[in-house]
Amino acid sequence: MAYFDNVKVNDELFGMVFGGGKVTRVFEESYYKIMVTFKNGYEIPYTEDGIPKWGKFKEQTIFYKKDIDLTDIDFAPVTKVLSPKKIIKLREKKRLEVKLPSGIWSDYGKCVKKYVQEMLEKENYHLFRKKEEKKS
Repeated sequence: MAYFDNVKVNDELFGMVFGGGKVTRVFEESYYKIMVTFKNGYEIPYTEDGIPKWGKFKEQTIFYKKDIDLTDIDFAPVTKVLSPKKIIKLREKKRLEVKLPSGIWSDYGKCVKKYVQEMLEKENYHLFRKKEEKKS
């Protein structure tokens, strides 16, 4: 049984990338099960398991709003705004994180390059930070 087997139009969802949204369409005979419209206007199709057509995600990134617990998710504001030069260095070293529209920090490698490039062109350097080293 898939997560979105009983989904209906207007169900409220939370996407790890774009934040709050609603189901605007349910597909019967398609690879994608639902179309979700987010508060920022994006429309993204998702499989019955919650995997988006957007980005390089291979795991579920959308959930029913009532099912998700965001207490352990990192929404922290950036503590130090990076320079464009530092952002490029961290990107090359695979140590760069990007703040998604939902407010969640994500690994640069999982983000769509177009989104990252757009944030750089708009000089939104506060949406980038150095990835913290994991402590054992």
